[in-house]
Amino acid sequence: MKCLVVSDSHGDRDILVRLLKAYQGKVDAFFHCGDSELQHDDPVFNDMAVVQGNMDFDDQLPNAVTKTVAGVTVYMTHGHLVGVNLSLDHLLANAQQQHAQLACFGHTHQLGVERHAGTLLLNPGSISYPRGEFTRIGGTYAIVDTDGQTFDVQYYDRSMAPVPELSFHFDH
Repeated sequence: MKCLVVSDSHGDRDILVRLLKAYQGKVDAFFHCGDSELQHDDPVFNDMAVVQGNMDFDDQLPNAVTKTVAGVTVYMTHGHLVGVNLSLDHLLANAQQQHAQLACFGHTHQLGVERHAGTLLLNPGSISYPRGEFTRIGGTYAIVDTDGQTFDVQYYDRSMAPVPELSFHFDH
């Protein structure tokens, strides 16, 4: 399963349209981890799973989504309701409760990826307003390629170029 994960676009609909157009047919799924600031019925979400972030005020957006794609279960939430600023423990517990191999979240605007007890925890960073060590990149998203056991994660910048130092491989 190959998926694109993006988060915290904060009203920048154009970047989402560009990503959908560029990766249509090249990935199995698109995930938006919240703070899109768009409505649930925006056509951009016809092909993209989305959750509600703390800056999304459309109550029809779900707080969490669990989706199985090509045999891989993905759990996604924005992160503010599970305290990702303090710890990833609650996120991991929720993902494991859903039997997810991949847990995607946003909220912090800081990219990061780590594996715990067989579950990959991934924050794609903010595509529009990055923070932290990789702010200089100017916005990121991630492509995850996995069979549910091993994971390859590549981060990309807003111009859709891979960031060489942000390529990761996780064995089971």
